[in-house]
Amino acid sequence: MLAKASAALPAGDGWSFEPKFDGFRCVVFRDGDTVELGSRNERPLTRYFPEILEPLRAALPDRAVIDGELVVITEYGLDFDLLSLRIHPAASRIEKLAAEIPVAFVGFDLLAEGDDDLRGLPFAVRRARLEGALRSAPPSVHLCPATTDRALAATWFDHFEGAGLDGVVAKPLDGPYREGERAMVKVKHKRTADCVVAGTREHKQGGTGSLLLGLYDGAGMLHHVGVASSFAAPLRAQLDADLAPYRNRALDEHPWAHWAAPEGDAATGGRMPGGPSRWNAGKDLSWDPVRPDLVVEVAYEHVQRVPGSASADGGRFRHTARFVRWRPDRDPSSCRYDQLEVVAPAELHDLFPRP
Repeated sequence: MLAKASAALPAGDGWSFEPKFDGFRCVVFRDGDTVELGSRNERPLTRYFPEILEPLRAALPDRAVIDGELVVITEYGLDFDLLSLRIHPAASRIEKLAAEIPVAFVGFDLLAEGDDDLRGLPFAVRRARLEGALRSAPPSVHLCPATTDRALAATWFDHFEGAGLDGVVAKPLDGPYREGERAMVKVKHKRTADCVVAGTREHKQGGTGSLLLGLYDGAGMLHHVGVASSFAAPLRAQLDADLAPYRNRALDEHPWAHWAAPEGDAATGGRMPGGPSRWNAGKDLSWDPVRPDLVVEVAYEHVQRVPGSASADGGRFRHTARFVRWRPDRDPSSCRYDQLEVVAPAELHDLFPRP
């Protein structure tokens, strides 16, 4: 079951609210000693996260299907970048990362228990059975917090962003589990920033598919902070025309010129705009430079900060940004991290109390 975006939490009675965790959506299937993990797109995840299998055996009924999220919990909150590192083809690397970066599982819906298919039951009933199923869960398996108090949900929305949560999900208490449908409501943080456009990627149907975005830190270094994409065909063509004058000799004095060499990322320790996709080895992430002279305003949700940093410097946009407009009135050098809102950190143990 999926969620549709909303600008605000739904009003009125009949809703259950949950924090929206920033991790990998995961459906867990248990049948005796056999535990299988599947992604939202039905890709197998079991081999990547061996350390969570035994805790799930200890937490779940002997036969059950549970919907939830795999997350990496650190002292500074959830870390999606560390979680992404866990997807690796080498068994030796998987074993090493399982010890160094263990995951936790947050369960938020019980779909089956024993011989009972629960998907047709109201969420309120499924939630009660989920609470019973996870009553004695070990520390790495969590019951997702839930409330029917809209004011408390609004507090979660504001307070826990600093811990890496990226919004609130609302579910109708009387709703069944509608597989493949957007039957939930999600409210996520929305902000805007002015960024330097320093490169592009081509769309598979031609034209500009995405803009590579940059921000300057206090030392004058231009960091790759994410992309803006999802352009309709007319806008892709318009972007091609807008960017054409900035492509000639674009690598001359380009701040990311060293990334054009295969060894560039390793040599500098920076974040490379191109490179292999961890999820799709065949996906082309090559990029075409443009002179970093244009400024674009984009809408973004939140910034994944460098661990331990009190500022946004060096961080990046967690999700794909959305093109708003060109900003010809802005000088690229003025597009710095200090324009971004820095969210105060929050402690995750406030959401996962332990006796």
